[in-house]
Amino acid sequence: MKRILSTLIVAAFVVLATATFALAENMATGGGNFPFFHLGALIIGGLIIVSLKHKYEGIYMMEAMGSFALYTVMIALFTAPVVDLIKGLVG
Repeated sequence: MKRILSTLIVAAFVVLATATFALAENMATGGGNFPFFHLGALIIGGLIIVSLKHKYEGIYMMEAMGSFALYTVMIALFTAPVVDLIKGLVG
């Protein structure tokens, strides 16, 4: 029961982080240039982390949540609005 509960909590975190990413990208791009590939990669990564959490008991809940949070930041760094911001700061 404890394993299922922690897997559900990780799954809820993945859904909330993915929804937050989608909302932030929609607001940043104005809806015209939405990064669907990045959203798909985020969903696939979330599914993989949740399935690994469910399969292996050695993965702690906070480890899975932390790894997905870092994965979300990595995906967000390579979207067009962030790249444009970095170009503006550097150049």
